[in-house]
Amino acid sequence: MARVFVGMSGGVDSSVAAALLVEQGHEVTGVYMKNWSEDLPGMHCPWAEDVADAKRVAVGLGIDFQVFDFQKEYKQNVVDYMIREYQAGRTPNPDVMCNQEVKFKLFLEAALAAGAEYIATGHYARTNEGRLLQARDDNKDQTYFLYRVTSEALAKTMFPLGDFTKAEVREMAKERGLWTASKKESMGICFVGQVGIREFLSEYVETSPGDIIDQQTGVVVGRHDGAIFYTLGQRHGLNIGGGLPYYVVGKDMAKNEVYVSRSIDNENLWRKELTLADVHWIGQPPKDGAYQVRVRHRAPLIDAEVAHMNDAGEKVAVKLVEPQRAVAPGQSAVLYDGKECLGGGIIQTD
Repeated sequence: MARVFVGMSGGVDSSVAAALLVEQGHEVTGVYMKNWSEDLPGMHCPWAEDVADAKRVAVGLGIDFQVFDFQKEYKQNVVDYMIREYQAGRTPNPDVMCNQEVKFKLFLEAALAAGAEYIATGHYARTNEGRLLQARDDNKDQTYFLYRVTSEALAKTMFPLGDFTKAEVREMAKERGLWTASKKESMGICFVGQVGIREFLSEYVETSPGDIIDQQTGVVVGRHDGAIFYTLGQRHGLNIGGGLPYYVVGKDMAKNEVYVSRSIDNENLWRKELTLADVHWIGQPPKDGAYQVRVRHRAPLIDAEVAHMNDAGEKVAVKLVEPQRAVAPGQSAVLYDGKECLGGGIIQTD
């Protein structure tokens, strides 16, 4: 048995992960990662409630409990990154960066320095000798968010929930009488909980109103309160009345203009060929050939041809068998070979 530090967020998944590790006979320490504690106007950060819930579970399990404070590094490596990407007109995924920079880097390093042999989290994924494999529960599989974790980190990581469905995890929490058994899942931004991205960005970025323009006719059909808030394929929140719905098909950050179309078949809404940059491979770079690609969390796996664009492997060309809608620059495209997640990269503007 091993000495394991398990990340406990105060949610049901990490609570069950900790319980399973205890039952397996490991020497377990629960750790709450304090990444964000700032309240914003009208928005309460639930960190104090979450750490209290995590501690109650740890006490009930009879394990040690600690709090690791990563707020400074988190602000620099995750929050500031996210803000920069939105300011550049892209759509980043802060959860991917959180896993890369905090959970499987800072947390891992701090845990090992404190005497841990492994870390564990409540992610729905599996690992085998440094490889990343999809979870049994296809609907909850979180390998999309984990594709930038290194094989070295994965070799030191346990995913106790990888072989269970969400329903089974809920039932296990109830059977064990865990404090968090009936706690609802937190949604929204990874570090602020219920707050939406528009509300969060409004606190950090100065915005100004601008025109919403029909791409086909060039006619101004509405006004927006900041181009930064709009993403490719967006339909709701445009406040353009009458007729068929409009979809966001592009934007110009320099001009602060948002372009829309009523045509769901608009060529800007669909992508069949992608260029990926800032590529990360978990193991050795895969050879050129046929793989499966996921362009967003819970999107279906799409067959694709993948080819390296340079010897350094920094860029990859992906040709999808069928075009996908609303694939926005800044998002991640993740490659799979069967059940194994190979890595992926950041979708670029063509």
